[in-house]
Amino acid sequence: MKTVRSFPRKIKEIPNLFIPLPDGTRLAARLWLPKDAEKNPVPVILEYLPYRKRDGTVVRDALTHPYLAGHGYACVRVDMRGNGDSDGLMFDEYAEQELQDAEDVIAWLNQQPWSTGKVGMMGISWGGFNGLQVAARQPEGLDAVVTLCSTDDRYSDDIHFKGGCLLNENMGWSATMLAYSSRSPDPAIVGDAWRKMWLERLEIEPLLAIDWLAHPHRDAYWKRGSVCEDIGTIKAAVLAVGGWNDAYTNAVPRLVGTVQAPVKGIIGPWAHKYPHFAVPEPRIGFLQEALRWWDHWLKGIDTGVAQDPAHRTYIMDVGRPGASVNHVPGRWVSDNQWPADQFEMQRWYLNKEGLNPTRQAGGKPVVCSPQTTGADSGEYCVIWMGPEFPGDQRRDDSGSLTFDSAPLSKDMDLVGASVLTLKFSVDKPVAVTAVRLNSVWPDGAVSRLTYAVSNLCHRDSHEHPEALEPGKVYTVKIQLDDVAYRVPKGHALRVSISTSYWPLIWPAPETVNLTVHTGASFIEVPVRKPRRGEKPPVFAPAEAAPAVKLLTVDKPWNKRELTIDQRTGENRLSIVDDFGRSTSTEHGLTTWGCGREDYSILPHDPLSARQSCHWSMETSRGDWKVRTETYSSMTASKTHWHITGRLEAYEGEQLVFSKDWDKKIKRKLL
Repeated sequence: MKTVRSFPRKIKEIPNLFIPLPDGTRLAARLWLPKDAEKNPVPVILEYLPYRKRDGTVVRDALTHPYLAGHGYACVRVDMRGNGDSDGLMFDEYAEQELQDAEDVIAWLNQQPWSTGKVGMMGISWGGFNGLQVAARQPEGLDAVVTLCSTDDRYSDDIHFKGGCLLNENMGWSATMLAYSSRSPDPAIVGDAWRKMWLERLEIEPLLAIDWLAHPHRDAYWKRGSVCEDIGTIKAAVLAVGGWNDAYTNAVPRLVGTVQAPVKGIIGPWAHKYPHFAVPEPRIGFLQEALRWWDHWLKGIDTGVAQDPAHRTYIMDVGRPGASVNHVPGRWVSDNQWPADQFEMQRWYLNKEGLNPTRQAGGKPVVCSPQTTGADSGEYCVIWMGPEFPGDQRRDDSGSLTFDSAPLSKDMDLVGASVLTLKFSVDKPVAVTAVRLNSVWPDGAVSRLTYAVSNLCHRDSHEHPEALEPGKVYTVKIQLDDVAYRVPKGHALRVSISTSYWPLIWPAPETVNLTVHTGASFIEVPVRKPRRGEKPPVFAPAEAAPAVKLLTVDKPWNKRELTIDQRTGENRLSIVDDFGRSTSTEHGLTTWGCGREDYSILPHDPLSARQSCHWSMETSRGDWKVRTETYSSMTASKTHWHITGRLEAYEGEQLVFSKDWDKKIKRKLL
């Protein structure tokens, strides 16, 4: 990534300003803009998050916003109500209050002397979500959005539920937000009010997993904020960006295919990061692409974005399986249709003898996976960049029903979403399954290409699931995640089916025997056809503004360690992400954070599953130091979830606040 220090327009920065809202609340913001913007007004780019502009996102903000400001934009990084140095309280993600506040911020921005009244919203993850959600409300002046690693569907494609299954990330993210949102404002910004503001936040701080678990089906709670419910309400131009190693990639082709305003999509090999500093590499000049988008839609300059292909896609070469990945070889392609301008759906039957293009006589093999199957699933959302990627799938395949093809006679470009048609029966009323499409190397190593998890009670509806009738034969279609891989000749395709996938999803309440009707079950895979004279899209090299200056006190470190009790067979996974301790040279704030997750399960007892999280967050300057310790855990019986939590807040070494949660929530076909 090239550091750029000189820009077309000289910039100034306002480290903190307060944006007044109609109800008297003030939101803390950081502003970068050209020095002459009051004489020559500029469009505004808004990034709106709960993650604290002063310390939480300071590193990436420094790389991004000054660059855009230097090219003629006012970049405004706003902390949401109840976060960072902003007034007020926050009770949930994507609440009505959050979105109304965003509209009020946009109205305020439109009135500033340095603003042309043209606004764009840009953000990744939470900021990508609310960019779409605010666009659906059509506030005056919001003309364009750049949304990264986000979703149009809060139920089916977020961190709570997937395929009707409960993601363990539901509790993991709840624990993260409990730690993030319980931090104190900075006395240097809010003055003596910091302690009162902090204690008010701590008093109302929710353990969000409790609320999320109370809505296990696709009800009105999840429809709120899911722009797919009425996609036509988005009138702003949308650039949707994702990464194949991120959890939110499926939304990009859906948005490009459904948004009725101008829309384009880019998907690279990246995890949950901005593409100009993302891992795995190769990176692209994302900021130059963003400028092309903003210049066209906010300044009226013809930059050619209207002529860009609908989809610019990185087709990855299948790499050796491993939990850490820094670079993915591959190539860029362009298409105006998804999954490709020219493709075919190849059907492969799940036969007794393996995976074959021809249907053969049926059989009825049964799989009853050990509850430990899924140990090499990797993180649901790769974000902290530790050893989080899927590992060699051989261990998980050993607990699965597998169907192998013959070695491929030529390379296959697998681009799009594969669909498994599964004819099955089970012996319990609630059952989940994990389906993986793998690439088997000639030496036996196995790389996961794509996967899906499915709560089979949701076979007809996420909104109105129904219990399974033991012994009854059903047919269900399970769509796997979109992906783009070149599978080399000599590799075999493998479909793997398991009845558990721990620790990615919570297990069904009882051990399940799943009978697969071979011959009648098949998978359809989208194969992109090469085009004569095809030219790849070209991106500029990655550029960014100078990095922020931080003094490292303690270096960051991480681990992901699986241990197996040889006496009981219990699997214990321990994850630690210590983000290190560093001091800002700009304002002297020292921060430290550490997240710890632990998972355990016995091979043949789904009710032995346990998940626990412990976060430490510390902020200090001179003699002033505050810290929060947050704890949460979850277990389950056949009928209920059991969630406990504790929040402790320290001023210096003195405990000044504590709060406990202990809640049982009824399991509903899950």
